[in-house]
Amino acid sequence: MASAAVLGTLQPLLMADELISGLLKDVDVRVVLALTSELSRQARATHKSLPASAALLSQGLTAAALMGALQKGETRINIQLECDGPLRGFFVDGDTAGVVRGYTKNPLVAHMGAEGGYRWRPVLGNKGFISVLRDTGSGEYYRSSVELERFDFAEDLERYFGLSDQVATQLTLAQLPTPGNGAPEPLGIVAGVLLQPLPNGDREAFQALGAQVKARFHEVLQAHAAEGGSALLKALLPGRTDLEVMSRYPLRFTCTCSRERVKTALMAMGREELTDLLEKEGKAEVTCQFCTTHYVIPSEEIRELMKEAGQ
Repeated sequence: MASAAVLGTLQPLLMADELISGLLKDVDVRVVLALTSELSRQARATHKSLPASAALLSQGLTAAALMGALQKGETRINIQLECDGPLRGFFVDGDTAGVVRGYTKNPLVAHMGAEGGYRWRPVLGNKGFISVLRDTGSGEYYRSSVELERFDFAEDLERYFGLSDQVATQLTLAQLPTPGNGAPEPLGIVAGVLLQPLPNGDREAFQALGAQVKARFHEVLQAHAAEGGSALLKALLPGRTDLEVMSRYPLRFTCTCSRERVKTALMAMGREELTDLLEKEGKAEVTCQFCTTHYVIPSEEIRELMKEAGQ
């Protein structure tokens, strides 16, 4: 039998990033679980983020995955956090297929507070807001915001649901360290769970379930995360025989940028700006904020694009 230390070391490797959405049919309460350990570490590596920046970006990406699961069709969800602390904010988005991406304005924030109510104040500061934009893909956008009040991303996003969406929501985000090579891995187990009652759902049962999940989430993650999302969800809701899994799919951190999209953006600048760019720089250079991919479009390609567009 493997020792607890060995199992702890293996957990980040064994646990696949995935999202499971289910319904507790007896009480009409929706539950969504996201496992995001690998994509959180990938985002940290991509942006070379220090611990505090990596932790907040990880929370944002997990929330984007959870909220993406609540959308329909081709809708994308964008979450923006703005603050006057050293992080300055982050931007994340997700879709209904499990693709998430994001970046922080300052990836070099290392320090966060001790566990407790003021843990994130050194990172977030004293003033800010959370803004959510829904892009339906049909040219229609819906945007709403709430001010930071508790200066805890999960708690303030939970407030957002109640104030802006007017939907009662219980949201829990967790990041648990696991043993690593010489030092603990702070993003060893990363997960989030969201509960919402349907319009005719049992509100009393919803509140009780939310409190139960919040109280046991860390403990259950430590014990069952390596077994996968289904086992974890069952362990979070012991004794519930009315759980029906509605959807399950992998989650991944990836970007939708491309060289062709960069060219399209360049053409939107217009002839005058492009001519000025060619005279001063002789080429166009663009770095994607989401994935840090660097694109260089030489002058010959820009002139050819202008010619094709009749500019």
